[in-house]
Amino acid sequence: MDLGANIDIRPQVYLAGFDVFLKDGLARGEYLKLVCDQNGLKGAYPFDNEIEPGLSKKDAAARINEMNKEMILNSDALLVNLNLFRGAEPDSGTVFEFAMAYALGKPVWVYFDDGEATSLREIIPHDEQGFDEKGFMVEDFEHPRNLMLACNWTGKSRTAEEAAQDLAQYLKDEEKRQVANLLEIRALRGGL
Repeated sequence: MDLGANIDIRPQVYLAGFDVFLKDGLARGEYLKLVCDQNGLKGAYPFDNEIEPGLSKKDAAARINEMNKEMILNSDALLVNLNLFRGAEPDSGTVFEFAMAYALGKPVWVYFDDGEATSLREIIPHDEQGFDEKGFMVEDFEHPRNLMLACNWTGKSRTAEEAAQDLAQYLKDEEKRQVANLLEIRALRGGL
Protein backbone atom coordinates (compact mmCIF):
# COMPACT_ATOMS: atom_id res chain seq x y z
CA MET A 1 0.00 0.00 0.00
CA ASP A 2 1.51 3.33 -1.13
CA LEU A 3 0.41 5.94 1.41
CA GLY A 4 2.11 8.77 -0.50
CA ALA A 5 0.48 8.06 -3.86
CA ASN A 6 -2.14 10.81 -3.51
CA ILE A 7 0.04 13.48 -1.94
CA ASP A 8 0.70 16.48 -4.16
CA ILE A 9 4.23 17.64 -3.36
CA ARG A 10 4.39 20.41 -5.96
CA PRO A 11 5.01 23.87 -4.52
CA GLN A 12 1.70 25.67 -4.02
CA VAL A 13 1.65 29.14 -5.56
CA TYR A 14 -1.00 31.75 -4.79
CA LEU A 15 -2.00 33.60 -7.97
CA ALA A 16 -2.40 37.24 -6.98
CA GLY A 17 -3.67 39.89 -9.34
CA PHE A 18 -6.62 41.79 -10.71
CA ASP A 19 -7.39 38.90 -13.05
CA VAL A 20 -10.39 38.04 -10.84
CA PHE A 21 -12.06 41.28 -12.04
CA LEU A 22 -11.93 40.31 -15.71
CA LYS A 23 -15.20 39.33 -17.41
CA ASP A 24 -13.64 35.92 -17.94
CA GLY A 25 -11.89 35.90 -14.54
CA LEU A 26 -12.80 32.29 -13.85
CA ALA A 27 -11.37 31.14 -17.19
CA ARG A 28 -8.27 33.27 -16.61
CA GLY A 29 -7.74 31.55 -13.27
CA GLU A 30 -8.04 28.12 -14.86
CA TYR A 31 -5.51 29.17 -17.49
CA LEU A 32 -3.06 30.47 -14.85
CA LYS A 33 -3.40 27.21 -12.90
CA LEU A 34 -2.70 25.26 -16.11
CA VAL A 35 0.43 27.36 -16.71
CA CYS A 36 1.54 26.57 -13.16
CA ASP A 37 0.82 22.87 -13.65
CA GLN A 38 2.93 22.85 -16.84
CA ASN A 39 5.84 24.15 -14.75
CA GLY A 40 5.53 21.73 -11.85
CA LEU A 41 3.63 24.18 -9.61
CA LYS A 42 0.18 23.94 -8.06
CA GLY A 43 -1.67 27.19 -8.66
CA ALA A 44 -4.13 28.46 -6.07
CA TYR A 45 -6.56 31.08 -7.43
CA PRO A 46 -8.97 33.15 -5.30
CA PHE A 47 -11.97 31.71 -7.19
CA ASP A 48 -11.00 28.26 -5.88
CA ASN A 49 -12.80 29.37 -2.73
CA GLU A 50 -16.57 29.16 -2.43
CA ILE A 51 -18.64 31.73 -0.56
CA GLU A 52 -21.65 30.55 1.42
CA PRO A 53 -24.89 31.79 -0.16
CA GLY A 54 -26.98 34.41 1.63
CA LEU A 55 -24.16 36.51 3.09
CA SER A 56 -24.45 40.28 3.10
CA LYS A 57 -22.00 42.13 0.85
CA LYS A 58 -19.86 43.12 3.85
CA ASP A 59 -19.89 39.60 5.26
CA ALA A 60 -19.02 38.18 1.84
CA ALA A 61 -16.12 40.65 1.55
CA ALA A 62 -14.85 39.67 5.01
CA ARG A 63 -15.10 35.97 4.11
CA ILE A 64 -13.23 36.47 0.81
CA ASN A 65 -10.54 38.39 2.70
CA GLU A 66 -10.09 35.60 5.26
CA MET A 67 -10.06 32.82 2.65
CA ASN A 68 -7.53 34.61 0.44
CA LYS A 69 -5.24 35.26 3.42
CA GLU A 70 -5.53 31.57 4.36
CA MET A 71 -4.53 30.61 0.80
CA ILE A 72 -1.47 32.87 1.08
CA LEU A 73 -0.54 31.32 4.44
CA ASN A 74 -0.78 27.85 2.90
CA SER A 75 1.22 28.74 -0.22
CA ASP A 76 4.93 28.28 -0.74
CA ALA A 77 5.24 31.35 -2.97
CA LEU A 78 3.24 34.01 -4.81
CA LEU A 79 2.98 34.70 -8.52
CA VAL A 80 1.81 38.31 -8.78
CA ASN A 81 0.30 40.27 -11.66
CA LEU A 82 1.65 43.82 -11.19
CA ASN A 83 0.37 45.21 -14.47
CA LEU A 84 -1.22 48.62 -14.06
CA PHE A 85 -4.86 48.53 -12.96
CA ARG A 86 -7.37 51.35 -13.33
CA GLY A 87 -4.63 53.95 -13.59
CA ALA A 88 -0.90 54.23 -13.04
CA GLU A 89 -0.50 51.74 -10.18
CA PRO A 90 -1.03 48.00 -9.59
CA ASP A 91 -4.23 46.78 -7.90
CA SER A 92 -4.19 47.74 -4.21
CA GLY A 93 -5.52 44.36 -3.06
CA THR A 94 -2.76 42.64 -4.98
CA VAL A 95 -0.19 44.92 -3.36
CA PHE A 96 -1.59 43.93 0.07
CA GLU A 97 -1.21 40.25 -0.83
CA PHE A 98 2.36 40.90 -2.05
CA ALA A 99 3.20 42.63 1.26
CA MET A 100 1.61 39.88 3.35
CA ALA A 101 3.58 37.17 1.57
CA TYR A 102 6.79 39.17 1.83
CA ALA A 103 6.22 39.67 5.58
CA LEU A 104 5.75 35.91 5.91
CA GLY A 105 9.10 35.30 4.19
CA LYS A 106 7.59 33.76 1.07
CA PRO A 107 9.12 34.27 -2.37
CA VAL A 108 7.14 36.80 -4.42
CA TRP A 109 7.65 36.58 -8.18
CA VAL A 110 6.00 39.35 -10.18
CA TYR A 111 5.12 39.88 -13.80
CA PHE A 112 4.12 42.88 -15.83
CA ASP A 113 4.79 44.21 -19.29
CA ASP A 114 5.88 47.82 -19.55
CA GLY A 115 7.92 47.27 -22.66
CA GLU A 116 11.43 48.49 -22.07
CA ALA A 117 10.53 50.93 -19.27
CA THR A 118 13.12 51.00 -16.50
CA SER A 119 11.67 53.88 -14.47
CA LEU A 120 8.26 55.13 -13.36
CA ARG A 121 9.12 58.33 -15.20
CA GLU A 122 8.92 56.40 -18.46
CA ILE A 123 5.38 55.31 -17.56
CA ILE A 124 3.79 58.24 -15.71
CA PRO A 125 3.49 61.64 -17.44
CA HIS A 126 5.38 64.38 -15.58
CA ASP A 127 6.79 67.86 -16.09
CA GLU A 128 10.46 68.83 -16.44
CA GLN A 129 10.91 68.83 -12.66
CA GLY A 130 9.45 65.31 -12.34
CA PHE A 131 5.99 66.21 -10.98
CA ASP A 132 2.78 64.67 -12.30
CA GLU A 133 -0.35 66.65 -13.19
CA LYS A 134 -1.52 66.63 -9.56
CA GLY A 135 1.79 67.96 -8.26
CA PHE A 136 3.23 64.71 -6.92
CA MET A 137 6.86 63.74 -7.54
CA VAL A 138 7.23 60.77 -9.88
CA GLU A 139 10.09 58.82 -8.35
CA ASP A 140 13.10 57.97 -10.46
CA PHE A 141 14.99 55.09 -8.84
CA GLU A 142 15.34 53.14 -12.10
CA HIS A 143 12.47 50.81 -11.18
CA PRO A 144 9.29 50.45 -13.25
CA ARG A 145 7.23 50.12 -10.04
CA ASN A 146 7.30 51.78 -6.63
CA LEU A 147 10.58 51.05 -4.82
CA MET A 148 8.79 49.31 -1.95
CA LEU A 149 7.68 46.67 -4.46
CA ALA A 150 10.73 46.62 -6.70
CA CYS A 151 13.23 46.28 -3.86
CA ASN A 152 11.29 43.39 -2.32
CA TRP A 153 10.17 41.10 -5.10
CA THR A 154 12.13 37.89 -5.54
CA GLY A 155 12.15 38.22 -9.30
CA LYS A 156 10.36 39.77 -12.26
CA SER A 157 9.17 38.48 -15.62
CA ARG A 158 7.16 40.04 -18.46
CA THR A 159 4.33 37.51 -18.72
CA ALA A 160 2.52 35.01 -16.51
CA GLU A 161 3.93 32.19 -18.60
CA GLU A 162 7.53 33.39 -18.18
CA ALA A 163 6.92 34.10 -14.50
CA ALA A 164 5.66 30.58 -13.76
CA GLN A 165 8.70 29.09 -15.48
CA ASP A 166 11.10 31.48 -13.74
CA LEU A 167 9.51 30.95 -10.31
CA ALA A 168 9.61 27.17 -10.73
CA GLN A 169 13.32 27.35 -11.55
CA TYR A 170 13.95 29.68 -8.60
CA LEU A 171 12.18 27.27 -6.21
CA LYS A 172 14.19 24.30 -7.55
CA ASP A 173 17.43 26.24 -7.14
CA GLU A 174 16.41 27.35 -3.65
CA GLU A 175 15.66 23.76 -2.65
CA LYS A 176 19.12 22.70 -3.89
CA ARG A 177 20.71 25.52 -1.87
CA GLN A 178 18.86 24.43 1.26
CA VAL A 179 19.94 20.79 0.82
CA ALA A 180 23.55 21.88 0.25
CA ASN A 181 23.43 24.03 3.39
CA LEU A 182 22.02 21.14 5.41
CA LEU A 183 24.72 18.79 4.15
CA GLU A 184 27.38 21.35 5.00
CA ILE A 185 26.03 21.72 8.55
CA ARG A 186 25.96 17.96 8.99
CA ALA A 187 29.51 17.65 7.66
CA LEU A 188 30.68 20.32 10.11
CA ARG A 189 29.07 18.38 12.94
CA GLY A 190 31.11 15.32 12.02
CA GLY A 191 29.09 13.21 9.67
CA LEU A 192 26.00 12.57 7.68
